[in-house]
Amino acid sequence: MIERLGLRLRVLLIFAGLLAGALAALAGGLWLGWSRQAGAGVVPTLELGGIAAGLVIAGLVVGVWYLFDLNVARPIDALASALRARAHADVASEMDGEIARYLGDLAPAASAAAQRLAETRNALAEAVARETTRLADEKARLETLLSDAPVGVVLCTGAHRLVFYNSQAVDLLGTGAAPGLERNLFDYLHAGPIRLAHRRLIEGGEPDAASDLLCTTVAGARVLAARMRLLDEGGAEPGYVLTLRDVTSDLAALASREALLAEMLDRMRRPAANLQTLLQVVPEGEALPPDLGAAVRQEVAGLAGAVRDLGARHEAGRSEGWPVAFVRGADLVDGLRARIAAAGLPVMAEAAELLLRCNGFELIALMSRLAGHVAAAGLATGFAVSLDEEEGGAMLRLSWEGAALPVGRLDRWLAEPVDPGGLEVTGLAILASHATEAWPESHGGRACICLPIRQARRAGRRPKPIARAVVYDFDLLSKVRNEKVADSRLEDLTYVVFDSETTGLMPQQDEMVQLAAVRIVNGRRVEGEIFDTLVNPGRPIPPASTEVHGISDAMVADAPGVAEVVRRFHAFAEGAVLIAHNAPFDMEFLRRAEFAIGKRFDNPILDTVLLSAVVYGQTEVHSLDALTHRLGITIPEEARHTAIGDTVATADAFLKLVQILKARGIGTFGEVLTEVRRHGRLMKDLNG
Repeated sequence: MIERLGLRLRVLLIFAGLLAGALAALAGGLWLGWSRQAGAGVVPTLELGGIAAGLVIAGLVVGVWYLFDLNVARPIDALASALRARAHADVASEMDGEIARYLGDLAPAASAAAQRLAETRNALAEAVARETTRLADEKARLETLLSDAPVGVVLCTGAHRLVFYNSQAVDLLGTGAAPGLERNLFDYLHAGPIRLAHRRLIEGGEPDAASDLLCTTVAGARVLAARMRLLDEGGAEPGYVLTLRDVTSDLAALASREALLAEMLDRMRRPAANLQTLLQVVPEGEALPPDLGAAVRQEVAGLAGAVRDLGARHEAGRSEGWPVAFVRGADLVDGLRARIAAAGLPVMAEAAELLLRCNGFELIALMSRLAGHVAAAGLATGFAVSLDEEEGGAMLRLSWEGAALPVGRLDRWLAEPVDPGGLEVTGLAILASHATEAWPESHGGRACICLPIRQARRAGRRPKPIARAVVYDFDLLSKVRNEKVADSRLEDLTYVVFDSETTGLMPQQDEMVQLAAVRIVNGRRVEGEIFDTLVNPGRPIPPASTEVHGISDAMVADAPGVAEVVRRFHAFAEGAVLIAHNAPFDMEFLRRAEFAIGKRFDNPILDTVLLSAVVYGQTEVHSLDALTHRLGITIPEEARHTAIGDTVATADAFLKLVQILKARGIGTFGEVLTEVRRHGRLMKDLNG
């Protein structure tokens, strides 16, 4: 039991025992003197002398204890905390020798030991860095390849928990909460097909076998084609790799084509049967009676109308489900200009800022081929190429000074192969694949060939590139989960560290204007899993608050409301331990919104203020600035008093505090709670 007490408390107990012993000795001496006194008048004198001596002894002991506590015990505690921070939390700043100036050479010796430790650690880190550079480069290349893979890739444990995902998987898994390490895959995909495929592969026993399946997302009901392959890790429930591809539009297009085909057959079957019946009643070689001829003509007209209608719908459907990427109009026109110029023909080009959905190579080949025909026919010696926005699409024109092109000649050219020496792809086939046509006309006093492009839009400013990354921690594959949080090791738990900026410091009447959080999984902060959003508080932000966090009314005007943000944060923090600096303040804002979102924040909670008190004692300052300074964490000035800046600093401080706690023998969540509850005078523990 005595080993669990702090140094200063043990010193206090020693001096208390010394005082008790001195007083007991004094009382025993007085009793002995009184028992042998010669006269009754001596007793009052002994009593007064004993009381005076007792008070003097008590004063001397208390005074010596105070000086010892101030100059010995407290500096030793501070020195021990500083050494633990440098030994276990990678703090590299120089120790303050003034904290133990009355302990002789102890402070300089401890500072030298810490400096030597830092030098040794730096030398070791440099050696390890040199040896692992090649592996790090290969790892970065593999991450780049996986981040740009055209399919979503996730890797799960046998318990269906995520240990790897790429950015395409984030896009595919739906519009709900973004995926996160250690989260259950079934939060994003319906479980049935995945469980069945997993069980089928395990029972098959083939290590290289794969299973194809269709699954749907929980949010948005998107249909994904997936392939599952088991990991070669042994065990009754091995993990697996799942590659994902969105086939929602493909299935919709297939269903549409099947419906169109069924309708076409149904609409053509009746007129064809009627015609066959009508013709069978007329002997071969005889003219049709007037009534019968009218009926035949009616059926033929209906059949022709059905074919035209269904043909038009088929062409429209081809363009709507067209799997062709957008091409910049300027690139298309420049390629066409280069092809015509390469044939020795003068050409000018002009293009509007448009994005076209088309096969640029085919259109360049077709229009350059037509330009060659026009020049060979003697109709033109030079050309102009233009691309203009027109009627919701675009118009590509090849024009020249000279005689107009007859329609029949253009039709013959379109029926010929575009590249006679290559594949037999005709101009008509290219136009059909683009659901368009081409014709000759006069435009602005010049002869031209017009080719409309149906799908086009104006090209705006190029958007900021989407950050492509992979998020993973393969150590999670072998991690053993403990269902009891109190018995779980600190490094085995998942944490969400959060912070808020508010309109003021009164949770009962103020509201949030920003909320940010990061996730800590398997003892490290996951860079790619961040929650950061402004909040519309539904009330004006006082100027005094704006001066602190820099958030104004204009900045939050279009931000989501409090209930929406808290609902999204609840999904982000589900199943994790919540961590904040001065947690009662931030939790008050979240719990006020519980009724609005219909959910409760029943997560376990840790407060870095109390953890700092456990490590450094209650007499130290435990503000975030003081804590990060002691732990060697720098908060950039521009990030201070922003929710995400303070959140990252709190998360990094927590990770360092965990290492110090483990070095002191405090390794489980339950043991941490026992320690923090001893500091209830500082702040209430929120774990009821």
